[in-house]
Amino acid sequence: MKDYRSITFLPCSDIKETAHFYRDLLKLPVAAIQGENLYIFDTGYGYWGFCQYTDKREPLSGNHGVCLSLNLETDEEVLAVYRQLKDICTVAKQPAHHPDFPVFSFFLADPDGYMVEIQHTVLI
Repeated sequence: MKDYRSITFLPCSDIKETAHFYRDLLKLPVAAIQGENLYIFDTGYGYWGFCQYTDKREPLSGNHGVCLSLNLETDEEVLAVYRQLKDICTVAKQPAHHPDFPVFSFFLADPDGYMVEIQHTVLI
């Protein structure tokens, strides 16, 4: 079977703010910059592409239910990242164990309001 790598493309309203958040604050490596309006970030499992589209399409955040999740190896790593980001990012939910799933996580809001979950869960 082919080993696919995925890229999820999401609209953003200001590519410079978005790039700062994902590159400088979350420390995701930039895999590619295409033109002036598109950054692709390497999440370690695949890629997230953010594009400030010229047709002015709206971000899929807020009521649309988009959650971007980054998985770490341990609960302690999640807490360490939380301590690094809590004073420089918008924390939407404090670190906690999820009541319905075996997940320990916290949530940040990116500049467009996308929910970014920093979590520890066991992946099969």
